[in-house]
Amino acid sequence: MSFSNALTESAALVQARLDAALADRGDLPVVQAMRYAVQGGKRLRGFLVLESARLHGIAPEGAISAAAAIEALHAYSLVHDDMPCMDDDDLRRGLPTVHRKWDECTAVLAGDALQTLAFELVADPALGSAEVRIELVASLAKASGAEGMVLGQALDIAAETAAEPLTLDQITHLQAGKTGALIRWSAEAGAILGQADRAPLRRYATALGLAFQIADDILDVEGDAEKAGKRLQKDAEAGKATFVSLLGLDGAKARARALVDEAEAALAPYGTDAGTLIEAARFVISRES
Repeated sequence: MSFSNALTESAALVQARLDAALADRGDLPVVQAMRYAVQGGKRLRGFLVLESARLHGIAPEGAISAAAAIEALHAYSLVHDDMPCMDDDDLRRGLPTVHRKWDECTAVLAGDALQTLAFELVADPALGSAEVRIELVASLAKASGAEGMVLGQALDIAAETAAEPLTLDQITHLQAGKTGALIRWSAEAGAILGQADRAPLRRYATALGLAFQIADDILDVEGDAEKAGKRLQKDAEAGKATFVSLLGLDGAKARARALVDEAEAALAPYGTDAGTLIEAARFVISRES
């Protein structure tokens, strides 16, 4: 199956699982906002869960709750990122952000509830033994917390008022948490489910996550806001150091291509079975949103 078809298919499966998880929770504004926040998007993280599971002989039904979990957690991070106290964005995926459509209190609570929903989903007995589920829960907590995504967000906020712009090494460290940690968890989830060696997928996802962020920095400079579904050129307006500001546009593109080569090389142990993951790495630096 081609990457495009696999991404579309996995996105539909993830959406169905999220819809089912939120189906019987009433109709309070916070629940409406949760349902709204998990609509749309590329679903790359969910795809990585399902595809890495397939590499280890696990069918979609044995991994779908983990794929839905990472998308719920990612959605929570976006809801909070968009708020006035952080990035102060009005648009997400071409639609009003949650705090604009409802209000700030609803956005905070919807984000909180999506985070806890993620851990409810990775505790689903359909994912395997108690030991497997505990490993998923513990690794997701680490990837999303103060050693992972939240650390990256905190470093990003601190950089806005720092006396000096960040160096290339500092930005790489920041993005390894902010963007990379959840992408790494997504790719490693299949190995956790299959109780296999995580190292090849960790190397793949580490390169992929950094390439993803560099591509984001490039899109912020030369992308189309309508296609991206959000406001662009925010980093330049804020005077923030980015991969583009430090490497130049051509240098950033070259670095992203080199990272894709690294990601592909990491998949060598899987042979031709990893073809769709290789296509995913190439997609990351060619996307328009």
